Amino acid sequence: MVKLLSRLFIKDRDNTADPAVRRAYGVLCGVLGIFLNALLFAGKFTAGTIAKSVSVTADAFNNLSDAGSSIVTLLGFKLAGQKPDPDHPFGHGRMEYVSGLIVAMVIVVMGFELLISSVEKIITPQMPEFSWLSVGILVASIVVKAYMAFYNCSTGKRIDSVAMKATAMDSLTDCIATFAAMASLIVARLFDVNIDGWCGAVVSLFILYSGVNAAKDTISPLLGNPPEAEFVHEIESAVCAHEGILGIHDLIVHDYGPGRRMLSLHAEVSSSGDLLQMHDMIDNIERELRQRFNCDAVIHMDPIACDDELTELLRRRMTEIVTEIDPVIRLHDFRVVAGPTHTNLIFDVMVPFGFRLSDGELCDIIKDKAAEMGDGSYFAVITVDKAYN
Repeated sequence: MVKLLSRLFIKDRDNTADPAVRRAYGVLCGVLGIFLNALLFAGKFTAGTIAKSVSVTADAFNNLSDAGSSIVTLLGFKLAGQKPDPDHPFGHGRMEYVSGLIVAMVIVVMGFELLISSVEKIITPQMPEFSWLSVGILVASIVVKAYMAFYNCSTGKRIDSVAMKATAMDSLTDCIATFAAMASLIVARLFDVNIDGWCGAVVSLFILYSGVNAAKDTISPLLGNPPEAEFVHEIESAVCAHEGILGIHDLIVHDYGPGRRMLSLHAEVSSSGDLLQMHDMIDNIERELRQRFNCDAVIHMDPIACDDELTELLRRRMTEIVTEIDPVIRLHDFRVVAGPTHTNLIFDVMVPFGFRLSDGELCDIIKDKAAEMGDGSYFAVITVDKAYN
């Protein structure tokens, strides 16, 4: 159904990198979710009233909250699509993450409410009344919710939306909740055993677990998580493919919402090259990254002495030293400044967060090893960088 509707209502539907196309998918799935959840609420509420089942009735109100969640997702995509303004120069893309977080919180709240009502049902049990109409409605509900989980998950992956992935998880938990409610009716019918409250309790715990996981997935990009390794590799390959680029480092990706990335990096070039030509090359690379990855890029040039044998020898030796300490450490921006009494080796080392040594301990080790080289006249001047990818 979603594929058919997207063909009818979404122009250029395969261009999911376009924010307008992403927004159209979000609006389409949001409207469809509101309609289906409202329909399911009416059916389950009828089934719960007939069967006098707390688990079925609670599941009905869960679908009503899902309709509200779909409204939140719909609003999130609409707000995220607003153009940048003076107060928000990077756009409103993170509203999509906020809407996903709200959906996750709704899942958690519904889990708590279902747990409370289930415990009450365990304390004061009431045997549910079996009817084939109720079972039929619940079976239809499972099928519809499974379809909703499928299209939200597939569309969420297609447009890389955490909000839609959270909605898909919500639909999946509804499938399990509805199945448990139906199981309690069947068990009561076949074995005259009341497990209505216990089924509701188990389902509520599963809903709580799913809600917490969905919240983690939406909070992470809001706080600022590292870019995907594949994306980093693509950027490195694209930049280093240009003749004249010797290497890159200090790559930082700023995420202001899906399709609204900015990146900055340092590109190493030969210090003996023509400055104007290298500047023109950097401008071309920035434009290429903007067109290819749909993100603005800022590149800083780092000149490297490639034709000085002593500098290259010292660079290799210091690289060996930091690698011996730990292979995860990377060295860059290496320069040699000779003086009358000693020679400064100036460079940066990049270490991951949570490294086993403090910055001070690491610098002391490197400085001691640098001082042991040659006649002891080498002094290391070190800047410690953190790996942001």
